[in-house]
Amino acid sequence: MNIIAIIQARVGSTRLPGKVLKPLGDEDVLSYDIARCRAIKGVQEVIVATSTLAQDDAIAKWCKEHEVACYRGSEDDVLDRYVQCAKIYKPDYVMRVTSDCPFVDYEMASEIVALMEKECKDVVLLEGEIPRGLAVEIISYDALLRIHEMGQEPRHREHVTYYAYEFKGQFTTTTYEVPENRQAPELRITLDTEEDYELLKAVAAHFRDSLVSSVDVIQYLKDHPEVAEINAHIEQKPVI
Repeated sequence: MNIIAIIQARVGSTRLPGKVLKPLGDEDVLSYDIARCRAIKGVQEVIVATSTLAQDDAIAKWCKEHEVACYRGSEDDVLDRYVQCAKIYKPDYVMRVTSDCPFVDYEMASEIVALMEKECKDVVLLEGEIPRGLAVEIISYDALLRIHEMGQEPRHREHVTYYAYEFKGQFTTTTYEVPENRQAPELRITLDTEEDYELLKAVAAHFRDSLVSSVDVIQYLKDHPEVAEINAHIEQKPVI
């Protein structure tokens, strides 16, 4: 089964410009993303999908220097960016990853891939609440093409898989039960603001390992509430 992971990345950010290229631990945020996506069992290729804007030349340059596949497409129509990128690889399944999640849970993602290989559905639904920043989404290439055709609202074009969750009845689904040791929805392990960055730097400095288990990251934040509190007040932007 041909499964690819596409990491959406851009330099522009209203709250934290250039966040994906910021230093993290001994590397940078995008390096963490790539390393953890490459550790997902069953994924054949990891591609960074950025925009054609001049400001995102920096991401294309980074990819070239680090020998990472890169595709450039629409800035605002992220769904189209994914579809056009995926067409090059003709996958069976596409995994969606956002570049502002440097501690994405590659171990859980590997289990989700194994589930999809067994069930062969359109979409995997998660049963259980996890910290923001750990999850991946996996969708069949066929379903992605259907979403591209049917999902015409701005929220569908920006959030790639949102149509499939909004209209679940149009797709075949299977459910992955999130293990208890990952159910900590009160935690933010993502990068949207300066406070998020401070927390992620603290985590990276403690472990100094881009492949640290997400379970260990969660436990560290539970054991160190003073670190978890750094970004606890940040509210996620609503989907509109």
